[in-house]
Amino acid sequence: MSELPHYEMDEGWRVFDPDPSAPVFRPPAGAVDAHCHVFGPGNIFPYAAERKYTPCDAPKEKLMALRDFLGFERNVIVQASCHGKDNRALVDALQYADGLARGIATVGTGISDAELTDLNAAGVRGVRFNFVKRLADASPRAAMAEIAARIKPLGWHCVIYFEAADLPDLYDFVSELPTVVVVDHIGRPDVTLGADGEEFNLFVRLMHENQNVWSKVSCPDRLSLSGPPEYSDVVPFARRIVEAFPDRVLWGTDWPHPNLKTHTPDDGSLVDFIPQIARTAELQQQLLIDNPRNLYWPEEFT
Repeated sequence: MSELPHYEMDEGWRVFDPDPSAPVFRPPAGAVDAHCHVFGPGNIFPYAAERKYTPCDAPKEKLMALRDFLGFERNVIVQASCHGKDNRALVDALQYADGLARGIATVGTGISDAELTDLNAAGVRGVRFNFVKRLADASPRAAMAEIAARIKPLGWHCVIYFEAADLPDLYDFVSELPTVVVVDHIGRPDVTLGADGEEFNLFVRLMHENQNVWSKVSCPDRLSLSGPPEYSDVVPFARRIVEAFPDRVLWGTDWPHPNLKTHTPDDGSLVDFIPQIARTAELQQQLLIDNPRNLYWPEEFT
């Protein structure tokens, strides 16, 4: 029998909070956590050799227990860059969720049509393109465009992860993608530049000009300088997007909060961020139920 892999978590990595607070805000029945991850366990689903970080193990059982504790019904699980293009941990989590989760995979141009079909059957509904250089080596854009064209007939979409400073260079590429495009974490704005500043206005323009572009209003813990529990300096950015594009926004915990070294987020506090940015029951219904269900479970809810 081959020896099981052993991994040492990166120094400075913060393990997820094992005992988050119960949120004051209770999500409406049927709510979806539309951005979260699973990591390993590494001795079962090895981390990729080309990874740029080694995380703590964060298995599917912990994720689903958190989902239930926070008051959500469904998840969208995003392939973590530490697993590269090996989507086995993701597929395993989707199968465990028994229809209550959908997935976003990472694939290369070499993937076969049969493999795409198998991922679709497992519950995958999109692919992620990561442009954050400290986390992943981006594929050539021509390769990404090829992948986007291949997944379109499946009804899948593209999830794009970038930092706001890179949007001018990516603007045309994102605009030309042939599928729905979901941008992670409000396009990662620099909150010191203001929600009405030139940088964030470009992101708003991207959404105005491209009706297929959506945004996750997630991860205030990654963007904030004012810090928890309110993350007040992120509120104007997320609120602007929710109110301008109520039918094209999603929210997620980002559990288990990879590569966050400033503090350990309290997932209960992150849920309490929701009513700050979606201030009415109607907006909360769209953000947490209607939008994710229409995008990820259209066969059930449209």
